[in-house]
Amino acid sequence: MIAVPAGMQVMVATKPVDFRRGADGLVALVRERLGQDPFSGAIFVFRSKRADRIKIVAWDGSGLVLFWKRLEQNAFRWPPITDGVMRLTAAQLAALVDGMDWSRLHARDVPRPTATS
Repeated sequence: MIAVPAGMQVMVATKPVDFRRGADGLVALVRERLGQDPFSGAIFVFRSKRADRIKIVAWDGSGLVLFWKRLEQNAFRWPPITDGVMRLTAAQLAALVDGMDWSRLHARDVPRPTATS
């Protein structure tokens, strides 16, 4: 289980990557392929070709964190394979890591307050 604060930026690389890459190789992909700053505090999610493995890399302020998970049965539910990146909410990331269908989770639109009392 991963506890991600609400509002944390979560970026998913939609194209599968070579899972022999470690944290430094994934950081290079974040810069080159995704065009993002890997040390911005955002979470970057990568998938394997077989869709049964996931790697997550993030900078926590003092070092790189690499999370790796393989599902023993079934596969993770991934977006269609395209060249690019998509964003997920913290709740959607938690569902993805748990092997659930994250695409069924949608954030409610909460109107911004107009005045304080």
